[in-house]
Amino acid sequence: MHQRKLGINGPLVSEVGLGCMGMSDFYGTKETRDRAESLRTIQMALEAGISLLNTGDFYGIGHNELLIAEALKTISAKPLISVKFGAMRNPSGGFIGYDARPSAVKNFAAYSLTRLGMEVIDIYQPSRVDPTIPIEETVGAISELIQEGKVRYLGLSEASPENIRRAHKVHPVTALEIEYSLATRLIEKEILSTARELGIGIVAYGVLSRGLLSGSINGSLQDEDFRSHSPRFMGKNLESNLERVNVLQELAKEKNCTPAQLAIAWVLHQGNDIVPLIGSTRTSSLKENLGSLSIKLSPDDLKRIGDSFPDGTFQGERYPAFQMQTVAK
Repeated sequence: MHQRKLGINGPLVSEVGLGCMGMSDFYGTKETRDRAESLRTIQMALEAGISLLNTGDFYGIGHNELLIAEALKTISAKPLISVKFGAMRNPSGGFIGYDARPSAVKNFAAYSLTRLGMEVIDIYQPSRVDPTIPIEETVGAISELIQEGKVRYLGLSEASPENIRRAHKVHPVTALEIEYSLATRLIEKEILSTARELGIGIVAYGVLSRGLLSGSINGSLQDEDFRSHSPRFMGKNLESNLERVNVLQELAKEKNCTPAQLAIAWVLHQGNDIVPLIGSTRTSSLKENLGSLSIKLSPDDLKRIGDSFPDGTFQGERYPAFQMQTVAK
C-alpha cells in the first residue's frame, strides 16, 4: 500500500482510506447490516495497509465509533481516525440541525474520545459549516483542542472556498473532506485549486456516487435506504444515470476491471494530494475496490474517461433539497 501526505503539514496515510458510515447507517436497512462482517471488513482493510478510517459521531448515533473501537481492540495496527461532528439527531434517527458552537465542539469531542476509547482524535472536523456560527469560532475551538492534545489535525467537510480560507487563517487546515467522483466534479471549479494553493489535502468521499458507479444498482431502493430519497436515484434521473453507467462499464471492460475499480482509479489519478475513501461494508466489496490500486491509467486514458463524464453528466442533485443547502456548491 503506497502512502500519500495529507496536506503540507499533515500525516502520511494510505493512498485510500476506509469510509465506515455504511456499516452503521444510511445504506440498506438494519436487517441487512452485519456487525460481524463489518468488523471483519475493518480488520481486512487494516491488514491490507489502509491506515485511515473515516467516521462521524452521528453515524448510527454513536454506533459507528463504538464499532471501530471494538474492531481496534483485537488489532495491533493503529490507524488514523478522522471524525466528523455537528449533525444532531433525535432518538428516532431524524436529523434536527447542526451545532458548531465552541462549547458544542468540545462536548462532541469528549463523547467521541470516550466512545472510541482514545486519548486523542487524529483529524477532527465539522460535518458541515454551521451557517449560524462564524467558522472562525468553530475552528478556534478545535484549535484549542489541538493545543490541549485532544486533537492532532484540523479538518473541514463540504466547505466553500471562502470558508476554507477563513478557517485556514485561524489554524492550518490539514484536510478537506468533500465529494468527488466521475459523477460529482464540483471541486474542479474552484475548491480543488483553493485547497492546493493553501496546501490542504483532499479526502474524497462518494467516489462511487453511493454505489451508482459500481453498476450494482438497477432497481428501486428500500425506503429506509437514504438513497431512495436522493434525486440522483429517483425516476427518470436514475434511468438516465444508469445509461451513463453503461458507458463506464464499457470503458472498464477495455481495462479488464470492474466499473467500481475504474471509478476509484480515476480519482486516485487526479493527484497525490487526494485520498479516496472506499466505503466498503463487506470484505468482498473491499477486496474488489482494493483492486483499483493496481490499475494504471495513461494521460490518454484519463482524458477519454474524463471527457466521457463531464461535469453535469449525471442527473439529479446528490442530496435532497434541504441537505443541498448545507454542502459546498
